[in-house]
Amino acid sequence: MSYTALYRKFRPDTFDDVKGQDHIVTTLKNQMKADRIGHAYLFCGTRGTGKTTVAKILAKVVNCEHPVDGNPCNTCDSCKAISAGVSTNVIEIDAASNNGVDNIREIREEVAYRPTNGKYKVYIIDEVHMLSTGAFNALLKTLEEPPSYVIFILATTEVNKIPVTILSRCQHYDFRRITIDTITDRLADLMQEEKVDVQERALRYVARAADGSMRDALSLLDQCIAFYLGETLTYDKVLEVLGTVDTEVFSQLLRKVITQDVAASIHILEQLVNDGKEMGQFVNDFTWYMRNLLLVKTSDNLEDVLDVSTDNLKLMEEESKMVEVDTLMRYIRVFSELSGQIRYASQKRVLVEIALIKLCRPQMETNLDSLTDRIRTLEEKFETGMLVSEVSEKASSQDEAYTRKESQIEREKPKKAAPEDLKKVRAQWKMIAGAIESPLLRQYLSRAIPKYNGETGENKLYIEFQDENARMYVDNEEAKQEIESIIEEQTNKSVETELVIAKSHSHENLAKIDLDTILKEKIHMPIELEDD
Repeated sequence: MSYTALYRKFRPDTFDDVKGQDHIVTTLKNQMKADRIGHAYLFCGTRGTGKTTVAKILAKVVNCEHPVDGNPCNTCDSCKAISAGVSTNVIEIDAASNNGVDNIREIREEVAYRPTNGKYKVYIIDEVHMLSTGAFNALLKTLEEPPSYVIFILATTEVNKIPVTILSRCQHYDFRRITIDTITDRLADLMQEEKVDVQERALRYVARAADGSMRDALSLLDQCIAFYLGETLTYDKVLEVLGTVDTEVFSQLLRKVITQDVAASIHILEQLVNDGKEMGQFVNDFTWYMRNLLLVKTSDNLEDVLDVSTDNLKLMEEESKMVEVDTLMRYIRVFSELSGQIRYASQKRVLVEIALIKLCRPQMETNLDSLTDRIRTLEEKFETGMLVSEVSEKASSQDEAYTRKESQIEREKPKKAAPEDLKKVRAQWKMIAGAIESPLLRQYLSRAIPKYNGETGENKLYIEFQDENARMYVDNEEAKQEIESIIEEQTNKSVETELVIAKSHSHENLAKIDLDTILKEKIHMPIELEDD
């Protein structure tokens, strides 16, 4: 006899065998007991949560000759025929491949005939959201005024695609994701029945990997048993079969990321790739690990909530003190975005490496959470003294570059130094400009640049206006005399001045009297100042 997959072999035969959907099972059983059977049901929920199974049980119980407490007896001819899939009273339709108007018209023609045996004709339409608009319209009339002996059970994973006119004519039942504990208990019972030795920790991991789907859990477990047929199925063996990563590896990787060790993080990833780990599963599991760490960081007494061992919980509590909440949320955001990209990517490893580098180098991003992480890094460096040494090294390198640049300029075009009188004027230039009575001239002078003749080094001050509108003062003797008199009052030095416009005068050898050069001569150390 051919082998039967676990999810088919252990498909529930009664409502009592359905796990994790008590809110639906109780309602349907009460309807059967009270003979309050509806004419149309809509079952919604994710894959593997029991929609089709409950539909078949419902089809059996409404036609059962001897129902027991709202459950089918599974011994009468009707129940046996439905279980074997040969009953003419239960018609299963896959809407994905029968989604046209003609398919629904055939149903409308068939419902005119009563069942040959049994009470009801039950139509189970799976993936009903795949029906076309015309097919929905054709089905609408039948749902609105169905014969008394016809029951429609519509199943879908995307209820948002069902027209409101259909929804309003059905009893709506939402199938929830099945909890990890419920799946684990169910798997443990089935493994005892199958006489397979399995570690509870392995079953819990399979249950978590199933993501709320009992069918997926049974399929994954079936795969693991087949790989290690006749052997005890351990946690490590499940990880190997499913291509997943042990939690301890996540702990090592996260610690390297927290310390911003890019090389070590990439090395751990390379080991996982060489071991044949699947990158998509790795991203999902690492995201889940950081989610658990966030719960540890923000809450107390989570032993019953987190699906981790006592030893791993201690490690997570230790790691929770090493990272801030904002930083951890940034890690989760980066990997959550990656989980949506990696599914269809051809270079999965490259995407994961880029994500790890982003975690280690928050300056690569401009988000607010990455800015918080950068501030944290700077604070840590400042506390350990690393930041001071980096700044000192950078400053010394800048000084060397500044010195080389100055010497290079001097070699290219040697200039005579400005006279001491002009240097004194430059040092007090803001005070001189602020003493001018005319507001307009005072404004032009505050932006003007004091210069001298770099070839002759004569004691003559050239005041270079940066605004073309200041041309009115170039040949104005009164303005020139006022400037010279204020210079004499402020510096006790008498200098000759000439007013010129930038880039429009005939003097090509004018050199700027830099204030930072004057200060460096006074205090004998490099200083960087912004231009006025």
